[in-house]
Amino acid sequence: MASIIHFAEYAIPFLIVLTILVFVHELGHYLVARYNKVKVEVFSIGFGPEVFGWYDKAGTRWKFSIIPLGGYVRMFGDADASSRADTQALKKMSEEESNQSLHNKRVSQRMAVSVAGPFANFLFAIIVLASLFIIKGEPVIPTVVGGVVPGKIAEKSGIREGDNILSLNGVMVKDFHDLRNEITKNKGKDITVRFIRHEVEQTLHVRMVEVDDTGQEKPVGVMGISPSLPEYRPVNPLMAIILAVNKTWLTCTDALKGIGQMIIGQRSSEELGGILSIGDMAGKSARGGPAALFFFIAFLSINLGLINLFPIPVLDGGHLLFYGIEAIRGKPVPEKVQEYAFMVGLVIVLCIMLISTKNDVVRLILR
Repeated sequence: MASIIHFAEYAIPFLIVLTILVFVHELGHYLVARYNKVKVEVFSIGFGPEVFGWYDKAGTRWKFSIIPLGGYVRMFGDADASSRADTQALKKMSEEESNQSLHNKRVSQRMAVSVAGPFANFLFAIIVLASLFIIKGEPVIPTVVGGVVPGKIAEKSGIREGDNILSLNGVMVKDFHDLRNEITKNKGKDITVRFIRHEVEQTLHVRMVEVDDTGQEKPVGVMGISPSLPEYRPVNPLMAIILAVNKTWLTCTDALKGIGQMIIGQRSSEELGGILSIGDMAGKSARGGPAALFFFIAFLSINLGLINLFPIPVLDGGHLLFYGIEAIRGKPVPEKVQEYAFMVGLVIVLCIMLISTKNDVVRLILR
């Protein structure tokens, strides 16, 4: 019974958060498609068999499906939920039907429909963040160590919970964001950490290396510390909007920087998190109160929008890539090329899911 209650504490907030963000994303696609006079056949929250649903006046089937891990909008002329064109059906359409299909719209219209989902996630995040900044204030996470991961570099080096870090290698850090960036920059290097403990300024020397199972030293870009609770500074509505846009931009650039560092080997793919990590963070955020939960929703919405813009077939960014090539060539990418690209894209997405799930299991279940 205790295990069921513990699971519910994480699963319920996760499913609520995911449903909200999927709805926002797909609503972006839906609204821009309808604006461009595209017929939308299905608006689904989840995949698989339908649990319940209804038709609207435009003939769209709105439904909730049994697997609540995503969603899709299927438009007239789509072959499946990935929005690939059903070429055989398109050839048999009358002129009136053809005008209602996304695949017969101008390239600019198709691009607008594809980008609308990620844009909706960014806009939603900005609205949520701006509202939180107005109501609660701007959150600033101080450089005070909120927790130390057992067995990691920070603990072994003598850093303790409550230490207020002032600088790394002489570089001053004003908040935890700065602190994290400086730690990452010094991967594999020796760091001189200046901090205050019990009102006394102290210095520690930290080696950013860990010993692996073979006894070999490997460079790392994380110390194993967690932030303390944020402090809130009051802001006016205009500044709240500016801060929300800036926070959205910084979240995107930090994510892209992290991915780039993983690609070139500066950071480990073990840092990738999947569904279990998201569920874990959703549960912790829910326990932290409404403000913490909504900050998490905004953060996740930004990441969902960004990931969908990656130029990988089966994602919105993949469609944008094909449309961009079509705009340059003056004709669509050949069908066979698109089919193979979608297969490769699906494999890439599945591999990323497998890696992130493996990391989740190691981090959250086998730890």
